[in-house]
Amino acid sequence: MMAIEIRDLSYRYHDGTEALKEIFLKVEKNRKVAILGANGSGKTTLLMHLNGLLAAQTGFVSIFGETITKKNLQNIRQKVGILFDNPDNQLFSTSVFDDVAFGPYNMGFSESEIKQRTHDALTLVGICHLAEKPPHNLSLGQKKKAAIAGLLSMDMELYAMDEPFSGLDPQSVDEFFGILNGLYQRGSTLIISTHNVDLAYSWADEIFVLKDGQCVASGAYDLLRDETLMKESRLRIPTLTRIFEETEFRPRNPQEATNCLRNMKNSRK
Repeated sequence: MMAIEIRDLSYRYHDGTEALKEIFLKVEKNRKVAILGANGSGKTTLLMHLNGLLAAQTGFVSIFGETITKKNLQNIRQKVGILFDNPDNQLFSTSVFDDVAFGPYNMGFSESEIKQRTHDALTLVGICHLAEKPPHNLSLGQKKKAAIAGLLSMDMELYAMDEPFSGLDPQSVDEFFGILNGLYQRGSTLIISTHNVDLAYSWADEIFVLKDGQCVASGAYDLLRDETLMKESRLRIPTLTRIFEETEFRPRNPQEATNCLRNMKNSRK
């Protein structure tokens, strides 16, 4: 079964902006997917269709075989969690604990189950010590962890995250990658939107490139080596691709690059 199937999806905002144009897209379950594009390419608008925050004006969006309609929105939103670029848009309670507990509470769980789910989610993202803190007193990285804990407490099958690494320091980025890898290992489907080509190249199983509301390319990470595609999409090819362009090696991350350099050095001895 596909986690996501989108056919002929178009969306125009009230001011006339045509944000999406005839999008066709399929994502299998338990995949790591990057929606890549420059600012204004339609990434956020696309993500907001995945749990019905925006309704398809043409075409349809299907989640785990169920086409999104007004009648099944509650069921869809128990499967799909959206993480906004700005966590202040989804943190509203007087404490981190209450924010994370809000989802399970509205899903009708018992008090003991709510407490357990909230504790488990806070533990998973490493912010149990912040449980009683007001969200507005947290750093950006802590706020993003609190926001994702709110989704984890509902045990979603699919997580769609809008620019999840924007504004984070390197340590917070590493910690966030750890959270994503944990979700992936548990069987979740992960979708991130980003304009960070290096991140998409190193992390994603599958990539969709958007330009001016259209999906202009899709496939594995190596499609990002296409200089023409990247230039036309107002993106750049990955840094490691440029560095190793004249070699036989194709590392995707710094660790692989280090190993390649070591192999190159050894081959010359």
